[in-house]
Amino acid sequence: MFKTLEGFVSDFSSWVWDWPLLILLIGGGVFFLIYSRFTPFFYFKHAIQVLSGKYDDEKAPGQLNHFQALSSAIAATVGMGNISGVAIAIVAGGPGAVFWMWISALIGMATKFYTCSLAVMYRSEDDDGNLLSGPMYVITKGLGQQWKPLAIVFALAGLVGTLPAFTANQLTQTLVDVLDWNDSDKWYIGFSLAGVASIVILGGIKRIGNVASKLVPFMVVLYFITVIAILIIQMEKVPTMFTLIFSDAFSGKAVAGGALGYLIKTGVKRAAFSNEAGIGTAPMMHGTAKTNEPIREGLVAMIGPAIDTLLVCTLTALAILSTGVWQSTNDNGISLTLEAFNTVLPYGLGDIVVIIMVSVFALSTLFSYSYYGTTCLGFLTKPKYGKYYNYIYILSIIIAAVVKIEFAINLIDSAFAIMAIPTVISALLLAPRVNKRAKIYFQKLENKSI
Repeated sequence: MFKTLEGFVSDFSSWVWDWPLLILLIGGGVFFLIYSRFTPFFYFKHAIQVLSGKYDDEKAPGQLNHFQALSSAIAATVGMGNISGVAIAIVAGGPGAVFWMWISALIGMATKFYTCSLAVMYRSEDDDGNLLSGPMYVITKGLGQQWKPLAIVFALAGLVGTLPAFTANQLTQTLVDVLDWNDSDKWYIGFSLAGVASIVILGGIKRIGNVASKLVPFMVVLYFITVIAILIIQMEKVPTMFTLIFSDAFSGKAVAGGALGYLIKTGVKRAAFSNEAGIGTAPMMHGTAKTNEPIREGLVAMIGPAIDTLLVCTLTALAILSTGVWQSTNDNGISLTLEAFNTVLPYGLGDIVVIIMVSVFALSTLFSYSYYGTTCLGFLTKPKYGKYYNYIYILSIIIAAVVKIEFAINLIDSAFAIMAIPTVISALLLAPRVNKRAKIYFQKLENKSI
């Protein structure tokens, strides 16, 4: 029965990520770029100032400040998708897949500006006065109750898409590889991860935000230093790797053989898992920001894809490509990244570094994703019942630790695809309202009246 389910999920994932969804994500992102006239990109410096706390207002509605909101969103994106997902993209589509991850990230920055601005514009409240946000509230409050079926589709898919299948699976595999444990030990790892995660996620959004704001800067800086060290050792190969990425992205062989479409699809899928632009999870977190200015949080949200895909994913890709392990092994996912690190770093240092990175990255992701699921369940029932999703989530960590990686990937990809449809459609329909608010905000900023 499980094999039948596994096959169905695999077939559905392959089908749903075919051209219609790619056209929606890429086409929608290109529309946002053009429709905004690239204006948000000109205010990237202002976004950094907002992130630094310059415009924080403790009296504004919301649960998290701008830095905590972005940290929590990045905690969910800068994770296994950046370490393991990049390896999977390279194995599946070759070096050229990295180029399409870059393109998807640039387009995704525009998408996040619109979706996260809308998330603040159309927020709801629970019985305790806490703000709730996400595409389901954007749809029902922005487009009207007649569009509620679309919101329900998003929330139902979100219950699956926010499960820790990929993250728990790959963290477990890392520990097994590094510590030379047996597959039977995965159950013990799963129970341990569930215990650690429960301490944070049962504390609610504020505890998640506090933990994420401390973990994210540490993990990004530490990973950056480590991979830069690898690239310095492999410095003479780095220019060649960039050439390989660009040439492979448009290789005559790929175009002639019909493989270019698969290459683009691979890059976009892995980038979507990496930065979640257009998927709809990040708006749920950014929508809790303490602000009265939706455009301000939309600008902050743009920083996310720049960090997790353009920076972290690129560093991971260069480390893997420069070592050449992707051509000489049958490993995939985290095992491939681990082998790349060990090829360059001496005395088993790669094992130590990767296990620290993966542990921190994975745990931060586990913490943030749980909030998304509780928000979805709260929308489908009542906000006060959303917290019960956490218990399903904790149990799923144990199960995810022992399933096959292919099943974990296909399951999340399928759910993400379904979530993207309501998210992008609602953002496209409501884009004129964002532009109207943006025009007012940028004029006030230029006039120094804010």
